[in-house]
Amino acid sequence: MAAYQFQALDENGKNRTGVIDSESVKTARAMLRQQNLIPISVELFSQEAKSSQSVLQRDIFNSKVFSSSKLSVFTRQLAGLVSSGLPIERALAALAEDAGEPKQSNLISALRAEVNAGSSFAKALALFPREFPDVFTAVIASGEQSGSLGEVLERLADEQEEQIALTAKLTAAALYPAIVSFIAVVIVLFLLSYVVPQVASVFASSKKALPLLTTIMLTISDLVRNYGLYFLIFLIVAVFIFRQLLKKPLFRIQFDSYCLTLPIVGKLAKSYNGAKFSSTLSMLSNAGVPILKGMQTAANTLSNHAMRADIEDAIIMVREGASLAQALSQKKRFPGLVAMFARLGEQTGQLPLMLGRCGKQLNTEVQRRAMGLATILEPLLIVAMGIMVMLIVLAVLMPIIQLNQLVR
Repeated sequence: MAAYQFQALDENGKNRTGVIDSESVKTARAMLRQQNLIPISVELFSQEAKSSQSVLQRDIFNSKVFSSSKLSVFTRQLAGLVSSGLPIERALAALAEDAGEPKQSNLISALRAEVNAGSSFAKALALFPREFPDVFTAVIASGEQSGSLGEVLERLADEQEEQIALTAKLTAAALYPAIVSFIAVVIVLFLLSYVVPQVASVFASSKKALPLLTTIMLTISDLVRNYGLYFLIFLIVAVFIFRQLLKKPLFRIQFDSYCLTLPIVGKLAKSYNGAKFSSTLSMLSNAGVPILKGMQTAANTLSNHAMRADIEDAIIMVREGASLAQALSQKKRFPGLVAMFARLGEQTGQLPLMLGRCGKQLNTEVQRRAMGLATILEPLLIVAMGIMVMLIVLAVLMPIIQLNQLVR
């Protein structure tokens, strides 16, 4: 069977596109009519079409077909079907048919077409690097080579769900402080740019000197009203320049290295990246990926480029004969727990198991630190907002109190 890319109209007159397997164009059109679709065009799903689809997916204005949560669901469903003994092409056909979105259905159908054409599932996934990261493809390839694809998919789904749960907890911990900070800034800017000048105009005709706090607030208010727009433009330009600098490898490594030295955020970043490296390397080693390739793939998942550079140095040391524990112990940016568990794993011959335990322990530490930081920040932000509002209110009330005293 060959794969055909089609464009058709459904019963409601809406445009439908996708990929269908058939022996010929005529048969493909008949299959579409059986699905209550009116075929407009049916063409062979050629390599040019695949390349065009891949280019469209890399378009910065197009969203990814699979988000982290959707990819996790797809992996879990595929693992269940493959573990039950269903061939990979039939499993993909079932998932394409049950996909909730046309984009997902088209992507899964494209994967199935590649598999039917003789490619391995891992090679089919590699055609869509934006949707399927290197770790995903490497684990799948090892599972296919070892003949345990179902088991590997189960482990991959477990790892994805753990990462999603960790990200959700970190987001929840940062959400409340972010909202409080935003509201505080909006309130203060409103008071300074509108309320304070309105009240000050009442006392403009008075020849009495205004209190010091009121004078300071009026000065700040004038700066906000006269130069606030310029400051906003400067801030936007500064952020743009900073983001461009972050694209330079040397600057990014230096900046990330500095972030690791910060009192609370630095330890949080170390634990988070250490957990991600340990968990990913554990999963890859379990799947049978060679240690050097596994280290490189795991390094590419790290968000901190300074720690990623340390892993690349460690890869060179391991290639030259050093053990994983020895290489990691010389990298002070990494949590000492990673080297310790790696040493235990090498001594007992259970490196994947020990690295997995290290990842879980570091994940727990990340959650504890994040929740502790959020617990401290919440009351501090509320108190800071209260103090700022209190100062502004005092600056407004003090001239009124002074005027009342003069009247008496």
